[in-house]
Amino acid sequence: MNRIDRLQAILTQLQTKKVVKAQEIADRFEISLRTVYRDIRALEEGGIPIGAEAGVGYFLDDNYTLPPIMFTTEEASAILMAGKIIPHLSDKNVDHAFQDALYKIKSVMKAEDKELLEKLDHSVKVFTGMSSAPERDSIYLQDIQQALVQSKVLQLKYFAHYNQEFTLREVEPIGLLFYALNWHLIAYCRLRGDYRDFRLDRIKKLEVSHSTYDKKLDNAFEAYLKREKEQLQCFEIELKVSKTLAHLLHESKYWYGFLNQQENGDGLNMKFLNPDLNGFARWILGMTEKVEILSPVKLNTSLQEMVQKLSDNYKNN
Repeated sequence: MNRIDRLQAILTQLQTKKVVKAQEIADRFEISLRTVYRDIRALEEGGIPIGAEAGVGYFLDDNYTLPPIMFTTEEASAILMAGKIIPHLSDKNVDHAFQDALYKIKSVMKAEDKELLEKLDHSVKVFTGMSSAPERDSIYLQDIQQALVQSKVLQLKYFAHYNQEFTLREVEPIGLLFYALNWHLIAYCRLRGDYRDFRLDRIKKLEVSHSTYDKKLDNAFEAYLKREKEQLQCFEIELKVSKTLAHLLHESKYWYGFLNQQENGDGLNMKFLNPDLNGFARWILGMTEKVEILSPVKLNTSLQEMVQKLSDNYKNN
């Protein structure tokens, strides 16, 4: 990127937040802090009223307005691609909001770029094995986002999977996580007196209360993630499988913590990192070809116990 384009991009970045740190600019453009300082000075010399607060960052004067942002074809195409995935990873409310935003983006594009985007729209499809659109009108993503930025207490009617019961909870949200194909709310549960992980599709009812709480979200969320990482015991697993089976595992291996593989005679040694040996053993049990467990021994024991239980069950039938 040449310097003129970078200066324009920095100016755009300054519009995205109340305060932008110099390090954020340096990281985005892979430049030194010294170069950031020179670029900011160049913008100031060009008449852009940029304020600075020592140790905090840069900001634009509140009275300064910029013309509407024009999107390049590449930028609009990237947003369109994201829009194809949004329906599968959120709910109908978020999807509708995103599509409205996409219409606004298209409205400021040149006619020829609109035609290219229309063609791309018809040429890209997403199939995930799930329904083509969210099953629920809402999994409360927008309400939770509102509560997060306003530090509002949430009232939940939540289905606890472990005892198959609904419970009423008052929680203080600190973050949202997406993993294992589901959104999860991380919040301090006043009922349990500790932080809990709530799967959004198990929330039957959610209300944003008028009550607020006092927590530094960034600190609380990072502390929770660090704690969970320390508490999560992962097992290093190594298997020897045939090349045919390795090919059949394809994408499924990544769900079980696949790390790497290397050839070993007529087969492949595959390494995994997984916290649930029983779950991993059930996965192996479904494989029709021979799998040799190289480590750990505990996994081999778990698999033998499952095979014995299956054998006993079928003997009794």
